[in-house]
Amino acid sequence: MSQTAKAKKKKLTAGDKTFNVLNYLVFGIFTLICIYPFYYMIINTISANDLSAAGEINFLPSGIHFANYKALLELDGLGSAAIVSIGKTVIGTVCTVLSSAFLGFMFTQDKMWKRKLWYRIVVITMYFNAGVIPMFLTMKNLHLTNTFWVYVIPAIVQPFNIILVKTYVESIPKALQEAAEIDGAGIFKIFYKIILPACTPILATVAIFSAVNQWNNYQDTLLYITDQKLYSLQYLLYTYINQASSLAAMVKNSGTGAISSAVLATQQTGTSIRMTVSVVVVLPILCIYPMFQRFFVKGIMIGSVKG
Repeated sequence: MSQTAKAKKKKLTAGDKTFNVLNYLVFGIFTLICIYPFYYMIINTISANDLSAAGEINFLPSGIHFANYKALLELDGLGSAAIVSIGKTVIGTVCTVLSSAFLGFMFTQDKMWKRKLWYRIVVITMYFNAGVIPMFLTMKNLHLTNTFWVYVIPAIVQPFNIILVKTYVESIPKALQEAAEIDGAGIFKIFYKIILPACTPILATVAIFSAVNQWNNYQDTLLYITDQKLYSLQYLLYTYINQASSLAAMVKNSGTGAISSAVLATQQTGTSIRMTVSVVVVLPILCIYPMFQRFFVKGIMIGSVKG
């Protein structure tokens, strides 16, 4: 330990130490509060379903089994639905990030024709929506219903993301672009070589927003898709919750006196179904988020406030 570090350590007063202890304690409790709901869902999916339905599983699992996940994996069309969800999340996120980056950059260029007009037209769509029926008719007239691209194309232009990127680009020194223009770089080369690398934090933030929205969205399938091959994972799980919960209620109402306790422990209940589906839907996002977390705070702060 260096002399400077030792000196700083010696300067800590009793008040400083008390503050540090309280600080760690408060944030530790806050962390546990954030983690516990996910832990609660997981232990309820692997515990005896009758105990879970009775609300007896709160801190430790009991009667551990994996029948809930096995039943979920045996769903018809699960593989194709997972591929559709992964595909629309990846392709939709890439398209949204690139369009947000390019439009955000172009709206900072004084040479863009009618720049302020186009920017206002994009922003106004944040406040006014045509509604479900006009949107459905538009998708149908564009021949996008019952196609994979109905998941991607309507979500490409997101005004909020464009505003974030535009504000971030305005914080980048103009000298970088001016130097590139002197060297003969065109607008696309400036965007690709200078703006994109400099906007990594805000683009990572936009990627998180877009990926979460694409992964969790099931209403597009509900409104625009009737072909089962194009069902998303979230819609398939949504129908599974409705069907399995009804089936569980029917079994319960039919009487369970002759059913053994071992069967009751693995028999599907409304609670076990909801918990299992929730874990399956949330887990991919929980795995992806840490990869972008280091960019998230910087991106959202700089993208929200100019300067």
